Amino acid sequence: MSHRRLTTALGQALGLFALGLANGCGPAQSSPAKPQSITTASGVSMIVIPAGSFQMGSDEHEADERPRHEVRLGRFLMDQFEVTHDLFVKAQLPNPSRWQDDSRKPVERVRWREAKLYCNERSLMEELTPCYDEAKPGWPCDFTANGYRLPTEAEWEYAARAGSGRLYSFGGAAKLKANGWFADNAGKRTHVVGTRRPNAWGLHDLYGNVSEWCQDIYEPDYFKRSPARDPLGPAEGTADTKRVMKGGSWKASASMCRASFRKGQRTGDTDACFYTDFCGFRCVRRVTPAEVQSLLAKAAPKK
Repeated sequence: MSHRRLTTALGQALGLFALGLANGCGPAQSSPAKPQSITTASGVSMIVIPAGSFQMGSDEHEADERPRHEVRLGRFLMDQFEVTHDLFVKAQLPNPSRWQDDSRKPVERVRWREAKLYCNERSLMEELTPCYDEAKPGWPCDFTANGYRLPTEAEWEYAARAGSGRLYSFGGAAKLKANGWFADNAGKRTHVVGTRRPNAWGLHDLYGNVSEWCQDIYEPDYFKRSPARDPLGPAEGTADTKRVMKGGSWKASASMCRASFRKGQRTGDTDACFYTDFCGFRCVRRVTPAEVQSLLAKAAPKK
């Protein structure tokens, strides 16, 4: 990493411091027979999320989850696990986390801009084009770039549901303890990623552990006008508006871990006292069919 970039990251840190029925089965989405995983050039495990459609939101719960509506998405890669301390430090970024007793735990107390900075650093490590333009106010996202970025809310919910139309992809709330860390079993702290069961697509910790930043601005009534294909969220506005967080956390109730549950969270980008120790994230990247085949070929066992 360049001296300028490291200095910028440190300077920012120091400066800030002074689904149908609620339990029914919705339409199935296209999915591989079993999860397809790849390892990136920087050593991160990711899952190939297939293109398809799903029913987003819920008509049975909070007003901001309505109306339930069909969304179609293209293929993308998503981190199998939440970004951990060791990955964040590997990008030569200051670790803001409260709990640093195990490098395999998810990084937390992460501001929205810090998550975007990590995405850019990881893109550069793999010689990809960064999605976020750090030279412009608000660091706008170029969705056509081939680098890493935060998932859109639609991408996140689609991946969490993994072909299911239920509140939780694995079934009812009674099974949540085996599939996620939340208020009833987390012991008021984060846990090593991947220690709960994955969903049907091989993704861990989408339910609980840390809540995850999405790219979208949070607007309570956005679903009333959201486009049906690859929605990117409301138009960009003020610099420190609320952003969508998904998935619940170590301190969340079971209901807050539902795939359709939405939370609007201040980014913390202009907050010198950002001690929100449940804010984490994972990365996504759009890929072409040819890229997927190349990545899978590289991941295949040698004969």
